Amino acid sequence: MNPEVQQMYESLKAKLGKIAPDVELRYKAELAVEINRLKKERNAVILGHNYMEPALFHSVPDFTGDSLDLSRKAAQTDKDVIVFCGVRFMAETAKILNPTKTVLLPAAKAGCSLAESITAEDVRMLRKRFPGVPVVSYVNTYADVKAESDICCTSSNAAAVVESLKAETVIFLPDEYLARNVARETGKHIIFPTPGTPNFPDSTLDYQLIGWRGRCEVHEKFTVKDIETVRAQFPDVLILAHPECSPEVVAASDFSGSTNAMIRHVQQTKARHYLLLTECAMGDNIAAANPDKEMLRLCMVRCPHMNMITMEETRDALKYNRYVIEVPEEIRVRAYRAVERMIQIG
Repeated sequence: MNPEVQQMYESLKAKLGKIAPDVELRYKAELAVEINRLKKERNAVILGHNYMEPALFHSVPDFTGDSLDLSRKAAQTDKDVIVFCGVRFMAETAKILNPTKTVLLPAAKAGCSLAESITAEDVRMLRKRFPGVPVVSYVNTYADVKAESDICCTSSNAAAVVESLKAETVIFLPDEYLARNVARETGKHIIFPTPGTPNFPDSTLDYQLIGWRGRCEVHEKFTVKDIETVRAQFPDVLILAHPECSPEVVAASDFSGSTNAMIRHVQQTKARHYLLLTECAMGDNIAAANPDKEMLRLCMVRCPHMNMITMEETRDALKYNRYVIEVPEEIRVRAYRAVERMIQIG
């Protein structure tokens, strides 16, 4: 093992020795060194979302974080190439902010159930049914949906974005659970219009938020029963839930916030046990970064889209210049306004 690989292996071993087998760490160390070499040759920056698998997350990204944090980093980079270790809507956001850069997504089909749940035509339909009502689109949407929106948001600033509009009514898309959690946080009444019913809603209904029934295929699987079962065995557990979980799950948890907020909460608190109700890989990454904290696992599902981003695919993205993300300029310019407004709110 050459010295550079040995050093990388030792670094991974120190962080992940209790999470991944030694043979995997040795193999991943070789890949990481190769990726870092290619990154330097291509003058590239690698952005790693909190949901990346541990060996990748703790080795090659220049920046790690949630979608808002990485959007900021993408906007600020002076590198020629951006490799986004996340899913397609994240890479599209990087391209929206950096039209002259080459943006690469390591896996060709790394999509998102939320992004797939709504189209630009759906947004136009809602605008016709609710004329003059501003549209907030979760960053977990594709570029053409962002282009039809007034402003984007992330899970960390969703309530702040809604309130910043100072509007009597706001359309909030597409995550049903995040919308319900925002409604509860802001004290607004929410409705979910049914597609294909142009006379809905009744003008006598009281509502301030208009939602959409999209869901994250990972977070919707967590239930209050899961929480009750874990608390029965570990009464001293501190449970953190992502706001893409149902309002009932969020209410039964001790803390709810974005992935970055969850990371900070673990770092800043002292509990006998912690349980994260979010994507499985993130739990491993937090455990690796906080070896003094007792992290429980309730890993019912790994996001199949995030799981497509491997170290091999990341290496090949740099090696073969794949898969290049393009956003038509007319869509990009309109989407840029919505994303930039989100970033400014922070």
